[in-house]
Amino acid sequence: MSDDFDVRIDPIGHDHAGELLTVRRAAFVAEAQLYNDPHIPALTQTLEQLHEDLARDDVVTLGAWHGPRLVGSIRVGLEGDKATIGRLAVVPDLQARGIGTKLLFAVLTYLPDNTTEVWVFTGQNSKHNIALYNKAGYEHQFDEVSGDLTYAYLRKILEAGNIVDDA
Repeated sequence: MSDDFDVRIDPIGHDHAGELLTVRRAAFVAEAQLYNDPHIPALTQTLEQLHEDLARDDVVTLGAWHGPRLVGSIRVGLEGDKATIGRLAVVPDLQARGIGTKLLFAVLTYLPDNTTEVWVFTGQNSKHNIALYNKAGYEHQFDEVSGDLTYAYLRKILEAGNIVDDA
């Protein structure tokens, strides 16, 4: 598939929380099936919890829009000079068109200037996700076992004054 799919990336506000919840749930169903776990947080978060998350000062949530349709999203938690990506989601019918990659690069421009590293984690068996993060410059650091799952943690070091090109 082509990676030149046209999307606009903007912060997501409360007025699009319902759409965001729907996009995340649609995107994470495959992940839940891979791990045989329908209780992953992206599938169990309530609309009220999402509104609380969107109101936080230490979280950046971006959406990818194709025309009027929300087709993807990314969430980044901020802590000191570190950022942690979570809930990267692309609607199933538009996956493999470069939307996830565009979100990964776009979010870097929304990070505070003092951010020196960005972390992301995914299930160790999520080979497509790991390949996507590797392609975007994230390097595997370690694995961590939590219950029945093993998570792979990847990190990208940001250089001072790093100017990020659009994907």
